[in-house]
Amino acid sequence: MKKAVIMAGGFGTRLRPLTMTIPKPMVPIVNVPMMEHVVNLLKKYQIRDIVTLLYFQPEVITDYFKDGSKFDVKMKYVLATADYGTAGAVKNAYEHLDERFLVISGDVLTDFDLREAIDFHISKGSLATIVLTRVKIPLQYGIVITDKEGRIVRFLEKPSWGEVFSDTINTGIYILEPEVLDLIPYQSEFDFSKDLFPIMLRNKMPLYGFVADGYWKDIGNLEEYQNAQMDALKGVVKINIKGTKKDNVFLGENCTIAPNVKFNGKVIIGNNTIIEDFAELTDCIIGDNVHIGKGVRLMRAIIWDNVKIGAFSDLTDDVVCYDCTIGDSVTIAENVFISVGCTIGNRVTISPNLKLWPLKHIEDGAKLTRSLVQEEKWQRELFTGARISGISNLEIHPEFGAKLGMAIGMTFGKNAKIIASRDPDPVSRIIKRSITAGLASVGVNVNDLQTTSIPQTRQELRTGKYSGGLHVRRSPRNPDKTDIIILNNDGRDIGLSKAKTIERYFFGEDIKRVHYSEVGHLYYPERTNEIYINRYLDSLDVETIRKRKFKILMDYSYGLASTIFPIILGKLNAETLSLHDYVDAMKHKPMAEGTVIESPEACKIMKSLGYELGFIIEPGAEKILVIDSRGILYPPPRVLSIVTKLFLETNRNRGKYKIAITVAASNEIEKIAKEYDVEVVRIKNSHSAMMEATRDEEVKFVGGVWGNYIFTDFLFASDGMYSIGKILEMLAKTGYTFQQLDETLPRRFQHTVSVDCPWELKGKVIRNALEFSESYERILVEGVKLFKDDDSVLLYPDLEKPVFHIVGESDDYEKAVSLAKKFQSYVQNWMQEEF
Repeated sequence: MKKAVIMAGGFGTRLRPLTMTIPKPMVPIVNVPMMEHVVNLLKKYQIRDIVTLLYFQPEVITDYFKDGSKFDVKMKYVLATADYGTAGAVKNAYEHLDERFLVISGDVLTDFDLREAIDFHISKGSLATIVLTRVKIPLQYGIVITDKEGRIVRFLEKPSWGEVFSDTINTGIYILEPEVLDLIPYQSEFDFSKDLFPIMLRNKMPLYGFVADGYWKDIGNLEEYQNAQMDALKGVVKINIKGTKKDNVFLGENCTIAPNVKFNGKVIIGNNTIIEDFAELTDCIIGDNVHIGKGVRLMRAIIWDNVKIGAFSDLTDDVVCYDCTIGDSVTIAENVFISVGCTIGNRVTISPNLKLWPLKHIEDGAKLTRSLVQEEKWQRELFTGARISGISNLEIHPEFGAKLGMAIGMTFGKNAKIIASRDPDPVSRIIKRSITAGLASVGVNVNDLQTTSIPQTRQELRTGKYSGGLHVRRSPRNPDKTDIIILNNDGRDIGLSKAKTIERYFFGEDIKRVHYSEVGHLYYPERTNEIYINRYLDSLDVETIRKRKFKILMDYSYGLASTIFPIILGKLNAETLSLHDYVDAMKHKPMAEGTVIESPEACKIMKSLGYELGFIIEPGAEKILVIDSRGILYPPPRVLSIVTKLFLETNRNRGKYKIAITVAASNEIEKIAKEYDVEVVRIKNSHSAMMEATRDEEVKFVGGVWGNYIFTDFLFASDGMYSIGKILEMLAKTGYTFQQLDETLPRRFQHTVSVDCPWELKGKVIRNALEFSESYERILVEGVKLFKDDDSVLLYPDLEKPVFHIVGESDDYEKAVSLAKKFQSYVQNWMQEEF
C-alpha cells in the first residue's frame, strides 16, 4: 500500500493561543510540525503518495510542504469549501483514491507499526479497518468492541461514563478500500464514526478493528500538548529528533553555548541558538534562532523559534511561541502560554495559568495577576449534554457567565430572543444576570422569567415566540455546584452540534460585540403562569379529578412550585394541607439522584390526619415523592411501578404504544406490563435520556427511578407538578389507592453496593464486565445488565464520581444482597488486573 490521506483541516480551538496564526498540524513537537512527524511515519512504511485535506489556514501547510519532494514524498492537496465532516472530507478527494489507502490525522502523535495494521486488514478481507488502542479514560474518543476475530460489533462516539462499554478506542487511523467511498455522499456532511461505520455495521459489511501496540496521543488541548512534548523529549514515543546527541542534549547546528551552562534531565536545542553564561535548563525544548541570556533558569519550558529571553529570567512549565521577546529578570509562573509576537518588558511577573494572545505588549515592571486558574477546568469541554456544571462562584462566576452569555448569543444570532429563568439560589441569581448581560452585549434580547421552574420554562418555549432559552439552578447532583441548562426553541435541551458551536465561541474569543445602539433589551413578560396553568388543565380530565374530592398533603420543600401549584390544586377541588409553602433560598435543597428528601414532619401528619395521599415535590419542581395514608414514604422505584400500573390501566384501550423506563428500574415493570399490549423500552439513567426517548412518537410514558416521570401528551420533560395532577387523574379514573396497588403488585428486591473506582480504571472494568458476560443474556443500555434465570445484576459507572455501582436484583432480598456482593468482588479484581 502506498497511498495515504492526511486530515489537516482542523481549527485547533482548544490549542489557542498556540494556533492563532498557524493550523493545528503545524504546531511543533520537538521543533518539527506535528504533521511532519506523521509524514515521517508514513514514509517509514513506504507510504509516499499523500493527499492532504485542507480547510483552515491552508496556505501555511502548502507553503511548508509544497509538492513534498523535500520530504521524499509526493504531496497533493484538496481544499474543502465547507466543513463536510471526516468522511465527507475524504470523499472530496475521491479522484486521487483509486486503490487501498490509509487515513490519518495530521495532528496526532504516534509510533504505531502501520505494516501490522495493513497486514491485518488484508488478511481479514476487510473493507474498512479501524486502528484501535486502549486508554484509561476513553470519554473523548469513540469506543469500540470487537469479537475474537477482530470484527467490530459495537461502537459509540465520545460517550459519557454511563455509556462507556470499553476502554478500546478509535484512533482515527483507518485503512480503507476505495469501494467504501461509494457509501459516502459527495460534498455533504458525513462522518466516519457517526454515519459511515454505522451503515457498514447495519449492513454486516466487513468492518474490522486492529488493536495496535505503541504510543498514540490525540493532542486535543494545551495540557496534552505539554505532555506530548515531554513524552517525545524522554523517548516515550519513537520519533526523529533533529540534532547531534551529546550526553542528554540534542544540539542543533551553529549553536553557541557558554561553557558554564548547566543542563539537567534531557534538553533539545535547535539551530543557531545562543545560550549565555550560567543559564540552567531542565527538561526543555528550545527552537531555532533562540537567544537565552545570562543566568536564565528554564524548567520544562517549550520555546519555539526566534525567541529572545533576557538575563536572569525564570520560566517554569511554559510555552513561548514564535518571535517573542522576553526582557530581563522576568518571572513567568507555570502553565503560561504566550502566543506569537509578544513583547514582555523587564522585571515583569506573570501569574500561573495565563494565556497571552498574539502581539501583546507588557510594560516594564508589570504584574499580571489576573489568573485563569479558576477557568482551567474548561480547557477540555464545557458541556455535559446540554448542561454546564461547576463549583458555585469559583468555576461558575459572573465573569464566566458574561463570557458564556456572549458565546450563547453568538450561536443563536443577533436579534434573537432568548428566555432566561432560575431557581431561588443566590448564586443562580447573579449568574443568570451575568449571562443576560453577555447576551445583550452581542445584540440578543432577553425575556427574563425570573424565579421560574424549568418545566414552566420549557412550556413557555413551546409557544414558538423564542429562539431558545436557559435555566440556572443549584445542582441537584452536588449542592456546591451550579448548573446552566441551555434549551432549544422547542423547549428541549440543545443538541451536540449547538453545544460545540457555543464551546467554539467560548474558547475561541471570536466574539463580536454590537454597537451600543444595537445592544439587546431585557423584558419581563407577563402571563407566563397563566399560559402554564391553562395548558396544564387542558391536558387533564379536570371534572373526574374534581368529583373525587381528594384530600392531600403537599410539602413544597421551600421550592418554586409553591408560587403556582396551590392555584392549580384549587381548580382540581383538592382539599390540601401545605407544608414549607414559600420560596426560601437558604432552605432550598435540590434532591440529588440517589437520595430521598426526608420529611418526617409530613409522614407524621399523614399518619395522624389519615389523608389519602401526601406529595413531596423537590425544589426544582421536576421530581416527586409519595406518602400514603399510613404515613409511609415510598421508595421512588416502587412509586415508578405503581405509576406505571396506573398509566397502563388508564390507557388499556389506547392501541399499541411504548413506555420507556430507565435501566436501573427493577423487572417489576416487565411483570406489570405483561397483561397490556405495550412494549417496554429500557433507556439510560438520566433525564436527558428520558427526554430523548420522547422523540419516538410511539412512546407515551417515560419513567425514572428518582421520582421523575414524563407524560408525553403534556411535555417531553419531567414536571413534578404535572406528575401529581396525572396521578390524581389516574387514581380517580381507576378507583385504585396507592396502598392497594403497593400490596398487590409484583415486588422485586434490589441491593446496591458502590466500589471506589478511579476514573482511569472505569473503561477497563466495563471491558472486563463485557468479556465476563458474553455467555449471559444482557442489555448494554448503560453499563452492563446481565440476567441469569429470574435474577439480574446491573454494573454501571457513576457519571460524577470515581465510583462503580453494582445493583443485584431478585425475588428474594438475601439473594439480591449476595449477587451485589459477588459482583463487587469481581469489580475489585478487574481493577487490579494489568492495564
